Amino acid sequence: MTKPVVVGVDGSPSSLEAVETAAREAMLSGVGLRLVHAFGWPSIHPPSGGPPWDPARAGVRELVDGTLAEAERRAREVAPRVDVTREVTVGEPLMVLEIESRTASLVVVGSRGLGAFGSLLLGSTAVHLAAHGRCPVLVVRGTPNPDGPVLLAVDGSPAGERAVEFAFAEASVRGADLLALHVWNTWSERAYEGPGDPLNMVVDIERLREEEQRLLDETLSPWQARYPQVTVERRLVRARIRLALIEASHGAQLVVAGARGRGGFAGLLLGSVSQALLHHAHCSVAVVRGKE
Repeated sequence: MTKPVVVGVDGSPSSLEAVETAAREAMLSGVGLRLVHAFGWPSIHPPSGGPPWDPARAGVRELVDGTLAEAERRAREVAPRVDVTREVTVGEPLMVLEIESRTASLVVVGSRGLGAFGSLLLGSTAVHLAAHGRCPVLVVRGTPNPDGPVLLAVDGSPAGERAVEFAFAEASVRGADLLALHVWNTWSERAYEGPGDPLNMVVDIERLREEEQRLLDETLSPWQARYPQVTVERRLVRARIRLALIEASHGAQLVVAGARGRGGFAGLLLGSVSQALLHHAHCSVAVVRGKE
């Protein structure tokens, strides 16, 4: 059984944009689309005289049905042949989407929303979902260029291999070029970049540059052989990692990054580079966790 693309729906403009993106992803991948609306009372005290969620109360059923009907209409406009299903679930959106990710090929969310979904990227919700989701998480944000490349943040870590695979697959189904960008500096082995990084701490800069180029080539070569139809630009840049990737996201249609890169602290599920992209990239961002 193929795993569907799941999208969180709350009726906000950002949510409906996410629905359209999710519908395209489902169409390109040849899988179904699952529209998920998580419903929970803002108070910990449920209203008296009924369960925490009663579809017949206060026009809630009409509101939810209208929200999902509009989402389905948008999805069918984009991908009329995709099988669309709806799901209304009682619970916090974060937990609902995390559970949905266990049986999804991709979870798509908007960067701004209403209610509990509205905390996405305004707080820790999107970061938490990207860190704990069991499948890739795509956050729709910025202004993606449909004619631009898929931008892959290459770090060369074992945990980042699934991100490389995802980026090649996305470029293939989208018919897009792949820009594989590996940013390095004298702090590349650290989880952070020092505020006073002079970019020339290592005496033998050329040797370090050659090592980073070799890492980039070794990371990409197996996947280029598997996806010969994808045109790949390998780009090695000496700069501050987060700023360089955010700048490179201008003109891209999607940025793909692993949840954690080289170095860092073992207990962290989401690295600073992924978090920076989720908050500041100029196009949509897909975060892909490595193997457990």
